[in-house]
Amino acid sequence: MMEPTQKLSELTPAELKELVQGMVDDRLRTLLGDPDLGAPLGESVRERLKQSLASTARLSGDEVADKLGLRW
Repeated sequence: MMEPTQKLSELTPAELKELVQGMVDDRLRTLLGDPDLGAPLGESVRERLKQSLASTARLSGDEVADKLGLRW
């Protein structure tokens, strides 16, 4: 990573790319962060989650996309 006193013009292309990616990641996390993060699960959600995790039935990504009418 770059030194705090380093100028942008002194960055290598790889360092600049890393800096920009980090800034974009941080901004997206701010804008799209999960508002429910850390909130307690309701009892009905907790029970459905337990049932889902105990089940051996699984869907592939393609099957989920088909059910939702999505295209990759």
